[in-house]
Amino acid sequence: MMKRPSALFSEADRKAIAQTIEKAEQSTSGEIVPVVAAASGRYDRAEDIFGLCLALVALTTAWLVFQDIRVVDGAWTVGSRLSLGLLPLVIIIIAGFALGAAAATRFPALKLLFIPKKEIDLEVERAAAHAFRQFRLGRTHNGTGILIYVSLLERRVRVEGGGAIADKLSHQDWKEVCAAVVDGLKVGRPTEGLMHAIEAAGRLLAQHFPIRPEDRNELKNELCLID
Repeated sequence: MMKRPSALFSEADRKAIAQTIEKAEQSTSGEIVPVVAAASGRYDRAEDIFGLCLALVALTTAWLVFQDIRVVDGAWTVGSRLSLGLLPLVIIIIAGFALGAAAATRFPALKLLFIPKKEIDLEVERAAAHAFRQFRLGRTHNGTGILIYVSLLERRVRVEGGGAIADKLSHQDWKEVCAAVVDGLKVGRPTEGLMHAIEAAGRLLAQHFPIRPEDRNELKNELCLID
């Protein structure tokens, strides 16, 4: 079962990330907010598809292993019948579907086999935009908020910038930031990956949005988690 973000990052991890944010923001007017979510979408249809597949597997297995044709001698005729009747087959299908759907709910990674890449990308984009509003990045004084959004289930990273940042930097400019997070997840070091991403974001922001005397810290330097 996939770990929740709150279980993935210890208190020491969160403190280290907060210190990295503070250091990165010392040379830029940008406000960096990392957000780690368990998943970006529910993908209910994928759960149903997995349940249907398991139901078909269960039905096929039962048919091949237990099904048989029995000869029946009647008073006037000799006939045959199936050893598994309609009711047992219906029960097998329903039980297989229920178990499959439940398994996909408990182990979300199973759902990814049945979700189109385009749907995943759209869900991550939608969830990142929602997180941008939820954590008030759009309300920074000069539009210099930047969201580093990490979705664990989909293994996707998306960077969203405020108005001023979006005008100067495109999603292509954040490749190094996204790659740092993905690399950290691949080797089982999400904290290090996120810290490297924050440092890379700080360097990029410092080039385009250097610190000014009147700048102040508008958003908390902390890792935000969505279980």
